[in-house]
Amino acid sequence: MSSSTGRTTIDVGADGVAIITIINPPVNSLSFDVLYSLKETCEQALGRDDVKAIVITGAKGKFSGGFDISAFGKIQNKTIQAPKPGFVSLDILSDVVASAKKPFVAAVDGLALGGGLEVAMACHARVSTPNAQLGLPELQLGIIPGFGGTQALPRLVGIAKALEMMLTSKPVKGEEALNLGLVDAVASPNELLTTARQWALDILVLKRPWVISYYKTDKLESLGEAREILKFARAQTRKRAPNLMHPLVCIDVIEEGVVSGARAGLWKEAEAFQSLLESDTCKSLVHFFFAQRGTTKVPGVTDLGLKPRNIKKVAILGGGLMGSGIATALILSNYQVILKEVNDKFLQAGISRVKANLQSRVKKGQMSLEKFEKTLSLLKGVLDYESFRDVDMVIEAVIENVSLKQQIFSDLEKFCPPHCILASNTSTIDLNLIGEKIKSQDRIIGAHFFSPAHVMPLLEIVRTQKTSPQMIVDLLDVGKKIKKTPVVVGNCTGFAVNRVFFPYTQASLLLVERGADVYKIDRAISKFGMPMGPFRLIDLVGFGVAIATGGQFVLNFPERTYKSMLVPLMHKDNRAGETSRKGFYVYDDKRKANPDPEIKKYIEKAREISGATVDPKLTKLSDKDIVEMIFFPVVNEACRVLAEGIVVKAADLDVSAVMGMGFPPYRFVQCDGRTLET
Repeated sequence: MSSSTGRTTIDVGADGVAIITIINPPVNSLSFDVLYSLKETCEQALGRDDVKAIVITGAKGKFSGGFDISAFGKIQNKTIQAPKPGFVSLDILSDVVASAKKPFVAAVDGLALGGGLEVAMACHARVSTPNAQLGLPELQLGIIPGFGGTQALPRLVGIAKALEMMLTSKPVKGEEALNLGLVDAVASPNELLTTARQWALDILVLKRPWVISYYKTDKLESLGEAREILKFARAQTRKRAPNLMHPLVCIDVIEEGVVSGARAGLWKEAEAFQSLLESDTCKSLVHFFFAQRGTTKVPGVTDLGLKPRNIKKVAILGGGLMGSGIATALILSNYQVILKEVNDKFLQAGISRVKANLQSRVKKGQMSLEKFEKTLSLLKGVLDYESFRDVDMVIEAVIENVSLKQQIFSDLEKFCPPHCILASNTSTIDLNLIGEKIKSQDRIIGAHFFSPAHVMPLLEIVRTQKTSPQMIVDLLDVGKKIKKTPVVVGNCTGFAVNRVFFPYTQASLLLVERGADVYKIDRAISKFGMPMGPFRLIDLVGFGVAIATGGQFVLNFPERTYKSMLVPLMHKDNRAGETSRKGFYVYDDKRKANPDPEIKKYIEKAREISGATVDPKLTKLSDKDIVEMIFFPVVNEACRVLAEGIVVKAADLDVSAVMGMGFPPYRFVQCDGRTLET
């Protein structure tokens, strides 16, 4: 629903308690309509003689999901006028709610996030359901809490915990919030309003404390200790997010309140919020927020009224790293999985990989032993196709060999039921080629996971011209259930992510053969915000995979590829990357990467073969030059992919780049309605 439907209502009971309800489906977001209405209803309640106390709650089991994020874009492009700084934090929450002569209690169910929690913290007490989610996730959008959260949260839970909640954007549940002091009581959803009403009346007659969060001091550490905590937080933040300023701004604003008082902190928060809202980081992260939520809208597919079918049993062919990772992701979401291999040795190895993936979760405290056993029981290993007769979906995850895949799909058509989805996890091979020998062309689809498949969040759903919309709808649903972000792409060499990023590696190799330093390139790209540089990435994926995929691009795009012999030369000399402990780097027992001076001889040999010569200018490239020379070809390829209709919208490519390659989401800027990396 549009933000114009947002409002608050007031209902006064016989006990003299006014219930103010936030209504703005689906999550009761705080649009400007809601905020203006909230101010009006609060003032109305305070002015009425029949109202003794006030409870603020949200409609349909949700307190509030926070400020209406769609308004950010409208403020940024000047289509709406932003209220003056401090309108919400000072004019409404501090000066109307917190300073009121009648007690306010927040009744929190479902979620109180961002501005929602800030409204609750302005009240004199909070009652929550046990499983309600309470948090301040604003830093994920390139801003800081702007409705008083930087001042109220440290006073309720202490500076250290407040910093953790804000800097990580992780919410807490109602039970933990009670232990922290963020809420004052926990009640079941059925008892929530009754408990909150009574709590408000108890405050009125002084049976319960009347607390203004902004002036609470018992949870604040001493000034000396506070400064040490803030200093440590700054150091950690600079280390973890060296390219981002807004987390440091958040720490500064918290410190202002601790040192100079909450009122000064609220003013600094309001000014900082207004400034950060106009930053490129905020614009990029807000764009990415909506891009993520738009990937499941596919014109001509999701607008046909099709309902996803109930996928219960999934078969996977191949128990290698990818196959075992996919199996892990599926059984973690309660799918029955059949894992097929060619012999018992490979099968047991595949099952062992799945076990190891689950045991890793047990060691980290993310899974109980009972849950481990129950989850593993969903996996069945087989050596033939007999168990495939009642499966709903098959995912082929064998080596990248065309004839092998063609034979497998011919077998699948014989053994699988007619409704079964026939999916391939291929990363580069044309799906039409894989399925050219079978009749069921409408059932063929790509399910391209990224390694490790049970960890990486992206799922590329690849459709051919003949893929049935029903198969796409089904796979979108599976992707959502296994907690992946699915992106629907067209069929071409490399699909979306690998196609767009093949120049990333090739540009790096070209630069090195002409004089740029391998390790300087990796440092510049890592500093830009990528998880690792292109040469460290080649080591991670393995030289064999790099050569095979690189060969596909040279074959299919000869006019714009650079055929370097550097990786094949190193591979021939038993350098396979991280697995062999030698690639562009050498690796110690703890898999720590260290530069290897020996690679110079391979670079010189590669130059001889290609006829390349050292360009003195390329030996002295700045970090900015390196980033531009490697990413501009990536941007060009992204434009080609968009123009060819491989993706339906530019935003889908942005999501794919972030979730498939680790591109920093704060590096997008808007340009004439499209996004470009910057």
